[in-house]
Amino acid sequence: MSDIMTTQAGDAGAFRDFDLSRVPSPCFVVDEKAVEQNLSILSDVANRSGAHVLSALKAFSMFALAPLVRQHLGGTCASGIFEARLGREEYGGEVATFCAGYKDQDIDEILSLSDHIIFNSPAQKNRFLAKAQAAGVQVGLRINPEHSEGEIPKYDPCAPCSRLGTPVSQLTPEAMQGVDGLHMHTLCEQGFEPLQRTWTAVEPKLAPYLAELKWLNFGGGHHITRGDYDRDALVDFIKTIRKKHGVEVYLEPGEAVALDAGILVGEILDLPTNGMNLAITDISATCHMPDVIEAPYRPALMDEAETGHTYRLGGPSCLAGDVIGDYTWDAPLDIGQRFAFLDQAHYSMVKTNTFNGVPLPTIAQWNSDTDELKIIKQFGYDDFKDRLS
Repeated sequence: MSDIMTTQAGDAGAFRDFDLSRVPSPCFVVDEKAVEQNLSILSDVANRSGAHVLSALKAFSMFALAPLVRQHLGGTCASGIFEARLGREEYGGEVATFCAGYKDQDIDEILSLSDHIIFNSPAQKNRFLAKAQAAGVQVGLRINPEHSEGEIPKYDPCAPCSRLGTPVSQLTPEAMQGVDGLHMHTLCEQGFEPLQRTWTAVEPKLAPYLAELKWLNFGGGHHITRGDYDRDALVDFIKTIRKKHGVEVYLEPGEAVALDAGILVGEILDLPTNGMNLAITDISATCHMPDVIEAPYRPALMDEAETGHTYRLGGPSCLAGDVIGDYTWDAPLDIGQRFAFLDQAHYSMVKTNTFNGVPLPTIAQWNSDTDELKIIKQFGYDDFKDRLS
């Protein structure tokens, strides 16, 4: 396995014609037409297959576009109490909540917000089962199929000693008592084939329990809106499972909702040299694109040249490792020059932080058909200060 994730960013598309000087810097710019196109693809899969397709808020929760999501998808999946509340208040439809560990003081509110509550272990399920059933909330159990398809071990829920999901080898009739459905989330930015292989590996092990289930949830990590995804195969797969086992099927795409739908605009602040050309930018890897360090991965630069002038880009923070990567332009950079990273609407937006007091990026919404541009949110000193005391 590789230690560096490969970016799945596609072509710049309509963003190539976007004037980067129209927004403050740094700024996330999300193209609502690109999101709508992704949602149309997901809706088509849902309609053809009969699956319930939910938007994963952990990946993309720009609720300014919730009305658009609501038009196309059946609801949201949440990773805890705050996302469940956001899903219920802003998106509507079904809310399916999974958390690796629920707190006693949160459970009543989570149940009031959720249609499905998914537990990570039989112990957590047993602890809250009576309350869930009394609230009329369907109960799920997350399983670990013990079949790895992950590219990066730390992003693989089926890696050895994973804390996510109950190993399928540990399922018992007692563990399944009161369970309405099973949940598995084992993919990350992947096509249909890894899902097919996972199901082929796990289906025989679930055979004793499938007849009693109401639904199966295949989680997220499905890059359904990517051009090379075999959507017809996915539709046939879902239809086969629904017919064979008499269950409803849920999918929880996150990145697929906002894939190639957003850029992060930045600006060159300084151009020092130290063994190579360096560029200090107002985009911080640690504050604005944490996955650059956590995954790690190299985000795609819009219109990067194959040869020319190469610079090591880094952020304004004091962290020595606040380095985005080495990038090439066909001409030397200038102070104040704008640039943009591709495919930044998902995960980057939800993971931003204010380490070092680095300001958060503005959020802008653009319509690539009409060229209408709206500044949705600008952040200031209070957003930094209010988190600290």
